[in-house]
Amino acid sequence: MIGAIEILIILIIFGIIYGKDAIDRTYRKRPDESLTESLAVDLKDFYAKDPRRLFYIILWVMGVLAVLVMGIYQLVTRPDIRRMIGIE
Repeated sequence: MIGAIEILIILIIFGIIYGKDAIDRTYRKRPDESLTESLAVDLKDFYAKDPRRLFYIILWVMGVLAVLVMGIYQLVTRPDIRRMIGIE
């Protein structure tokens, strides 16, 4: 039977392989521009192609931030959760 760690390793390997291909195809940064300028150009392109796509990206980022903030809040305010995961 395949365990969770083996599945995770397989997913990481596929993520590295296919993620690198996706980055190679979409990475358009020029050497004379900064990361912020490149990000601004990418966001402008996303909005020009499909305004709803940019809206979904913003919702995804806000969702990730909300989950992280709630997780940190739970870790700070509840000592039983810290004991369960072995921090305390």
